[in-house]
Amino acid sequence: MGAPPATPAADRALARPRRRPAAAVAALAVLVAVAAGTLFDLRTPAPAPADAPAAEFSATRAYEHVKVVAAETHAAGSPANDRARAHLEQTLRGLGLETSVQDTVAPEAGQLSGAAGGTTLARVRNVVARLPGTDPTGRVFLVAHYDSVQSGPGGNDDAAGTSAILEVARALTIGPRPRNDIVFVLTDAEEACLCGAAAFAAEHPLAADGGVVLNLEARGRTGPVIMFETSRRNAALVGAFGRAAPHPVGTSFAVEVYRLLPNDTDFTAFLDEDFVGLNSAYLDGGAIYHTPLDTPESMDRRSLQHHGDNVLALAREFGRTDLDTLDAAHDATYFPVPGGLVRYPGWLTWPLALAGLLAIAALGWAARRHGRTSLPRLAAGFGLAAVPLLAAPLTAWLLWTAVLAVRPGYAELLDPYRPGWYRLAVVALAAAVLFGWYALTRRAVGPAALAIGGLGWLALFGVLLAVVAPGGSYLAALPALAGALAGLVALATRIDGPGPVVAVTLAAAVAVLVLLPTVVLLFPALGMGMGAVAALFATLLGFAALPVVDLLHPQAGGARGMAAARARRRGALPALAATVAAVVFAGVGLTVDRFDAAHPIPTHLMYALDAGTGQARWLSHETDPQPWTDGYVDGTERVDDEFPGLGDAELRAGPAPRADLPAPKVEVLADTRAGTERTLRLRLTPQRQVRLTTLHVDATTATVRSMVVAGRPVPVDRIADAQRWDVGLVFHAPPPEGLEITLTLTPKAERVALRAMDASDGLDALPGFRPRPPDVGVVGSHTSEMLAVAQTHHL
Repeated sequence: MGAPPATPAADRALARPRRRPAAAVAALAVLVAVAAGTLFDLRTPAPAPADAPAAEFSATRAYEHVKVVAAETHAAGSPANDRARAHLEQTLRGLGLETSVQDTVAPEAGQLSGAAGGTTLARVRNVVARLPGTDPTGRVFLVAHYDSVQSGPGGNDDAAGTSAILEVARALTIGPRPRNDIVFVLTDAEEACLCGAAAFAAEHPLAADGGVVLNLEARGRTGPVIMFETSRRNAALVGAFGRAAPHPVGTSFAVEVYRLLPNDTDFTAFLDEDFVGLNSAYLDGGAIYHTPLDTPESMDRRSLQHHGDNVLALAREFGRTDLDTLDAAHDATYFPVPGGLVRYPGWLTWPLALAGLLAIAALGWAARRHGRTSLPRLAAGFGLAAVPLLAAPLTAWLLWTAVLAVRPGYAELLDPYRPGWYRLAVVALAAAVLFGWYALTRRAVGPAALAIGGLGWLALFGVLLAVVAPGGSYLAALPALAGALAGLVALATRIDGPGPVVAVTLAAAVAVLVLLPTVVLLFPALGMGMGAVAALFATLLGFAALPVVDLLHPQAGGARGMAAARARRRGALPALAATVAAVVFAGVGLTVDRFDAAHPIPTHLMYALDAGTGQARWLSHETDPQPWTDGYVDGTERVDDEFPGLGDAELRAGPAPRADLPAPKVEVLADTRAGTERTLRLRLTPQRQVRLTTLHVDATTATVRSMVVAGRPVPVDRIADAQRWDVGLVFHAPPPEGLEITLTLTPKAERVALRAMDASDGLDALPGFRPRPPDVGVVGSHTSEMLAVAQTHHL
């Protein structure tokens, strides 16, 4: 008898069941069930009714506060903000809590100098209330900001957090008092500069000994509340979160990503003062963020319920915990699974990442020994697996570029108004790339080599993430380890029996549990503009499921000629189906998500007047102006010489009629000289209701040595790359009586030149302004609708 015929490369799989269609259906059913359970666990809870038990959180009750706080736009310093603050004080005092207002001038937190360069401060009025503990070991701070941006009423950002805290405060007054003090901190001027949180964390007596901070935010209108940021050495905090929160959604990968980004919330100010704690927000529906559409009516009350359920449970948990025991020596790795939160010590990151690498190496050796592959095929499988890793994100980017060409207004939005279809299109594209790549390479390289190559990339990503973002290493290391162990089990059992199919299906289920929540949550977190990142992680998920994907392909069985051609065509069907789905999803997205009165196209416009020369301009930061904006602006120019408070970016500009508006007044209260130094004590007073005022010193006339604002010495921040105005002050929510500013200077000229500017909001009353049509809206920007007036003073 001759030797048995060699097994074709296309049949050298980790699993080759006799009943291939049945095995494929069973494996896919398991994965679909796991995926459904994972997605179901990310759902938001139903809002509790107004008659819910008094000790529980009710979104319906909290929403009544939302309607008051976000009844109107209420930027820091505005009369509307005063009305919102009065409601907060009245509510908290009505609960019998010790309530006060911290009224002070405070510098910014972090490095957030807003639109203007220089030192940033604000007058803030924080509402602070305390529920005394019975035997305190520390304090728990529930924090949200009650001010809104100037361009919207802040129904979600952050009336949701503020109102959730009011309802939590009510619930905590029911029943036994907690062991630890609970302090409710509703901050001012978060949108301007985080100044309210900075003032409380650095200066309020209740903050002197630190404590645990639970900060509540929103950057959209719907979706699950994600615990996306922690203080360092968070293992004990995360343990409490996983144990106590009824809906714990959060990943250590999100924490790592956020630490690398230049974003800040009030939580930043507390971290700067060495507090510990957790930062949470819901993110989906970002199209309305910071716009006039962020109204109470836009809010998904299920997200409000999610916020409230978690923070109430965590307040009770930390309220009874010995807070001295919360410090941990390490960060935790954690991620959500149906029914809870998986968490383990961060020091396991490297052992698991290296174990994944070693397990993949062992799998490759075992597969070669069992005749399933060879060293050249393993090398080819690993090298070829780089193709979908690059192609899937690239095609996602190309898709979004094409969508932007059709719908350029999306460029000004964090996300489309209805992004779901586009997200499905990105996932379908990633699947199409993976299926197409697999169909083209399977016959030549073999399924075992491709599966091991894909797992090799997962293991490599696990190591790379362990270096740059340790909390995210689990995303690749755990699926790689599970896939390698499953492959070893498959090799140790009969290839045509049920064992290999069960093993690779379980490994793929682990990947679904670990990676699917990240793919889903990345879309609202990063927006469609960065959908390529979600496509990358979807591809990694596909790598972990390649042995199951292989079950969708017909067994080669040595077929030749027409039979082989039919097999290849059947193998290409998944890629074709995914491609068609991607096109259909994108087309449906373009069809259903059109700009209209309820979903207006965002535009940006502001007005700047030089009161000294009488010259006025319309300005816009739109790089490709929408037709409405194009009616006001034409060319581009920098305006930082006349308006240093607007920054140095190139803006679209066009001539505007002069409005009869006064510039801020600069009075000299004292002018003294000592040696080569000159000290000017000034009063800067707005002549109208404004949101902010600025003062810049001409570097060609003097060098600023020190600056005191409202009695507070502040650092002299020189503006990078400034040509003329190299030292500036930006003051948000200036008091009507004005600011007292003391400048110590070294003069370079007989007269010192100062440029004073202030800014209010609203363009409707300006000459030449034509109201927006119903389907044209306001972009979410801190300078949208700004009206700036500036003048130079020579002293």
